[in-house]
Amino acid sequence: MKHLLSVDDLGAEGIEHVCSLADHFTEVSQRPIPKVPALRGKTVVMLFFENSTRTRLSFEVAAKRLSADVMGFSIASSSVQKGESLRDTVATISAMGAHAMVVRHRSAGVPAQVAKWCDASVVNAGDGTHEHPTQALLDCYTIKERLGTVAGKHIVILGDIKHSRVARSGIKAFTALGAKVTLVAPATLLPPAVESWPVEVSMDIDTVLGDCDVVYGLRVQLERQGEALLPSLREYSAHWGLTVGRAKRLPTGALVMHPGPVNRGVEIAPEVLDWPNATVNEQVRHGVSVRMAVLYLLLHVDTDKPVL
Repeated sequence: MKHLLSVDDLGAEGIEHVCSLADHFTEVSQRPIPKVPALRGKTVVMLFFENSTRTRLSFEVAAKRLSADVMGFSIASSSVQKGESLRDTVATISAMGAHAMVVRHRSAGVPAQVAKWCDASVVNAGDGTHEHPTQALLDCYTIKERLGTVAGKHIVILGDIKHSRVARSGIKAFTALGAKVTLVAPATLLPPAVESWPVEVSMDIDTVLGDCDVVYGLRVQLERQGEALLPSLREYSAHWGLTVGRAKRLPTGALVMHPGPVNRGVEIAPEVLDWPNATVNEQVRHGVSVRMAVLYLLLHVDTDKPVL
């Protein structure tokens, strides 16, 4: 595998392989010195044109734990501010010997275009409302760790699905592994042509919580909304939020997930985030192991024999 631009690049077998490798790297991360020489001599560039905390830092930690050199990129202090094009920025970084570029951009399709402009391996770290494949991978890994399998589970994705690249990648990964997915959102936050997706759709959160294994909350992305799609965040929380009362109706052992950052009290009640079945910080921790696995698969010569 040269690039990871979409969950489609992996398929069910590839997702399982990443999760299997992530098990090894979880063990590495628990060592007193959490580092292996697997990618020594490789350079990984963080090419982020959008703000990020979890994704960027976990990729940086992942690369360093594999002994790769990490090159940062800040738009605010780069020549992009002088009018340099994306293509020239990529060419400049390529000339410095980058082996992999982790790309996040506000426009869909940019990581795929970057992959055409350079010889480095490219990882899509989120492109517009298109995809975020490594988030889907770490979510699958988290579910497998907690519930044993994704197959046969009922996953409810709740919230701003229209603007969510996390939802799009998650749906592909969950259904590829045999899960049933139900989308729950107000009509204004559902994407067009959702009836063609391999999911069920509900407008009533209270009718689907009783038989789900996972409820996955999504952030209301006001920064991507060019029009008023909600009366108010307070009304959204009342009708669509995972309140304490709603969370108490979840089946025993059902997981509460969220990709972060969480708007506390909007998508999920603050008290629910502190419950034992809430996995938000666990997802972050697993993100390091999963991204170690992805970088390893892309850059290591013999991926059948992990350097551990």
